[in-house]
Amino acid sequence: MRHIKLLLLSILLPFFLTANDDRPPIAYDFLAKKEVKNFIDMMVKKHHFKRSYITDVLKSAKLDRDTLNRYTGKYKVGTTNGPWERYKAHVLDPITLDKARKFKKRYYKTLLKASKQYKVDMGYIVGFIGVESKFGEYTGDYNVLDALATLAFHKNRMKKFFKSEFEHLFLMARKQGYDIKKLEGSFAGAMGIVQQVPSVFLKYGMDYNGDGKKDPWDLEDGIGIIAKFMHKNGWKKGAQVAVPTKFKGKRYTKLKTSHRRTLPLKTILKHGIKPLKPFNESKAYLLKNRNLTHDDIWLGAKNFRVLTRYNNSTSYGMAIHLISEAVK
Repeated sequence: MRHIKLLLLSILLPFFLTANDDRPPIAYDFLAKKEVKNFIDMMVKKHHFKRSYITDVLKSAKLDRDTLNRYTGKYKVGTTNGPWERYKAHVLDPITLDKARKFKKRYYKTLLKASKQYKVDMGYIVGFIGVESKFGEYTGDYNVLDALATLAFHKNRMKKFFKSEFEHLFLMARKQGYDIKKLEGSFAGAMGIVQQVPSVFLKYGMDYNGDGKKDPWDLEDGIGIIAKFMHKNGWKKGAQVAVPTKFKGKRYTKLKTSHRRTLPLKTILKHGIKPLKPFNESKAYLLKNRNLTHDDIWLGAKNFRVLTRYNNSTSYGMAIHLISEAVK
């Protein structure tokens, strides 16, 4: 799951998937770099690509300054994971929640099939697709080749990861018959309805609508992909996900909050947290969403951790949970 965890930092909300018109990609001679020449040698030897093909692709690749800027310098919270206020404004607003209900109704047959086949709750599939692409409305318009070439061969805090994804991009394009120069996605190279980087598509991509092709931009294929992901990561159908709480004051600082480690429920209760509904697990993830004026504190169950294995963010998981609640 290491590559999934790394992916989590690169998958974004729809409102981050806008064009980089301020600093458009510019011509750049990738072939002049020794590292690129070594990459070409590896692709020819390891994966049996034609040298002329890889060379031609890299000749056409441009330097995406906007993409590089996001992964250089000091990491700032909110640059690759949306803060809670933005989630509420863009994916938990009344219009989006109405779209979620309509999506569930329109694709109910496929959602039901996936729910039964993979033993997952359909509302959370809806939540994933809503957060990742607003039900297919925003899948990104960055050139994936430019983005991944830039991040693979220029110093940044996730260069090793992106270099691997650049390799997988060629494998994905060959397997799917895609024109590698024309693929579009997020600034981190994530594509389609559920925003997958190439390695994740190769692992989870599927033809769920039976049309004979695995299509990351197809909504029904996306339903199958997310259901499969949830199942593979240990989702328990019908089990608790998150429970709201109350506490004294506006900000909570008594215990460390995290979606990555649990605390004994007894400890949480002793430190001023009162669940507003029964919580039926002995340990919980103590979750915090910071609003402008106050904190929301939730108790997360084992299922909540599955949500954050796709994107390493409490706010991300909570947004999916609240969309699921809204479409019940």
